[in-house]
Amino acid sequence: MMPTEIIQTSRAPAAIGPYSQAVRSGDTVYFSGQIPLDPATGEVVAGDIVLQARRVFENLRAVAEAAGGSLDRIVRLGLYLTDLSQFAAVNAVMQEYFSAPFPARSTVGVAALPKGVAFEADAVMVLD
Repeated sequence: MMPTEIIQTSRAPAAIGPYSQAVRSGDTVYFSGQIPLDPATGEVVAGDIVLQARRVFENLRAVAEAAGGSLDRIVRLGLYLTDLSQFAAVNAVMQEYFSAPFPARSTVGVAALPKGVAFEADAVMVLD
């Protein structure tokens, strides 16, 4: 079995449960879900889905960099929305952070997310 490394950074919010921000195994980094929490305060960012999505992608970027990578090394994204009518708005924000070739992705409509947020994302990243 490959050794694992826990990825932790103060530039992303601390876990709100018994999990790590990310875990590296070999060249693969598995991200836990990020919700729109301000890493400085631990509070949900105020605002619409666009502001929440930007915070989520900023949090993912911080964890990616702490692991020695970047958003362009992410190969898979999982997106979770409490309101699928916000799909287009989240796509637009995603294009601010990712460019072609885009990672593989799934988008799932869910009944609720932690702390009552509207959006969450998790990821898998492969490093060289």
